[in-house]
Amino acid sequence: MTEREAYLVLNAAPGLSCRAKHRWLEASGGPRQALQLARSDVEALLGERAAAKVVRFLESADPHTLEEAARRCGAEVVTLADAGYPQPLREIPDPPLALYVRGKVPEQVAVAVVGTRNPSSDGEYVAHRMAADLAAAGVCVVSGLARGVDACAHRGALEAGGPTVAVLGCGVDVPYPAGHEKLAARVAVHGAVVSEYPPGTPPAKHHFPSRNRIISGLSRAVVVVEATLRSGALITADLALEQGREVFAVPGSVLNPRSQGPHRLLREGAGWAESAADVLQALGLALAQAPPRLLSPVEQRLLEALREPRHPDELVAAGLGNPGELAALLVASEVRGLVRRLADGRYVA
Repeated sequence: MTEREAYLVLNAAPGLSCRAKHRWLEASGGPRQALQLARSDVEALLGERAAAKVVRFLESADPHTLEEAARRCGAEVVTLADAGYPQPLREIPDPPLALYVRGKVPEQVAVAVVGTRNPSSDGEYVAHRMAADLAAAGVCVVSGLARGVDACAHRGALEAGGPTVAVLGCGVDVPYPAGHEKLAARVAVHGAVVSEYPPGTPPAKHHFPSRNRIISGLSRAVVVVEATLRSGALITADLALEQGREVFAVPGSVLNPRSQGPHRLLREGAGWAESAADVLQALGLALAQAPPRLLSPVEQRLLEALREPRHPDELVAAGLGNPGELAALLVASEVRGLVRRLADGRYVA
């Protein structure tokens, strides 16, 4: 068995964390040596119960069967023995021994955009715009294909014409979450859908913290948009710090419980990220030009209404919100440089 095949078999061994597999590799001297250890030595390393499960698996494990399963679902396998293995992942303490890849992992700098599965409308908008602006700047956007912030991030990157990578907590052929099959297919065309789990592996709760280390490991930085204090996005942020990656957080309303996670990160020293420009500047990634602005529907209506100068009262009459909502919208739009206030109190785009 080749080194590559040994990595493939060890990666699929059940009941062991990737860190346990790396301890096994270190103790035995390499992947082929690990497969040649006597059962008593495996038991000494892994414990009797875990060793029994692993040994049963190894007795019938076939790397060619694993390769064929990948081909059947349109994926390829890259292992630590392959030159095509993503370089950023090699740098983390517990890189996957093998990755199943639908598409191609881009080589450019990557930034992860993660957050809650139940974002507010503002959170959805910020995740979409953040990812789109990062993609427009030539950055690959990484996320987990989950509902909420993850999906918004992938869609933002795709709509900006940039690459994106989705990391799964199940096999790359498993339709999870339901309803994201078309999104996964688009990601695979413009980037990659990846997993360390063999095809056919169903999602499991303990898979997702492990999957999160790949999201952060592929990335130079992690941006948390919205997250409660128990969100998996904070696990990703903590893993990023362990891996030596940068962590950024988007500030939000103190009335929004989804802001508690980002605010905790900011108190602990995370970078402040109101926009992609904040992230790019902190990473030393200069923009040749400002990324295109993605406008919310109400902002689009405002700019259309302000092709000619208008007073706020006219905008209220045009149905752009009550006086309080419109005032807040005008202030925010003026700060962003979308509109300007004239000396007579009117506004124009």
